[in-house]
Amino acid sequence: PMASKSQSKSSKKPKTTKASLSGERGVVMNGAEILVASLEREGVEYIFAYPGGCSMPLHQALTKSTKIRTILPRHEQGGGFAGKAGVCMATSGPGATNLVTCIADAYMDSVPLVAITGQVPQEMIGRGAFQETDFFGMTLPIVKHSYLVWDINDIPRIIKEAFHIALSGRPGPVLIDIPKNIQNQ
Repeated sequence: PMASKSQSKSSKKPKTTKASLSGERGVVMNGAEILVASLEREGVEYIFAYPGGCSMPLHQALTKSTKIRTILPRHEQGGGFAGKAGVCMATSGPGATNLVTCIADAYMDSVPLVAITGQVPQEMIGRGAFQETDFFGMTLPIVKHSYLVWDINDIPRIIKEAFHIALSGRPGPVLIDIPKNIQNQ
């Protein structure tokens, strides 16, 4: 009988206080939601995004934003020719490669651009997965900087750095490639 009393005491839920409700740690978000919140903090008002399988979590997170308007271009290339520090997004593989023209143009014309691409899950990178391309490597000669996100905790820093790099010095494009498992994590 004594053991069952101590078990029932330990299984009771702790009392919730106002301080714990304020959430010192904040709201729990997945990678796609962290990316959208980071874009909002950078003042992004529009994103030109063409959907696809490896970027769907990002698109779903964008539907919850009240600050960012998603514009569907007719083609990925059209999404790259956007505003102040333009933000465009495409899925992996052929969707990402369709951004090469606008990224190269942004590089040659010194246009600040943050290009976000979905990527196959981390465990599939380098294994010839469906719609996998080494977009990071492919764009190295035509971007100021490239990121391949390996850790969900790096997303806010990467977004902040990407906008800084795209807008500072000679403006130009920055690539952020995000594996699907990081978006869903």
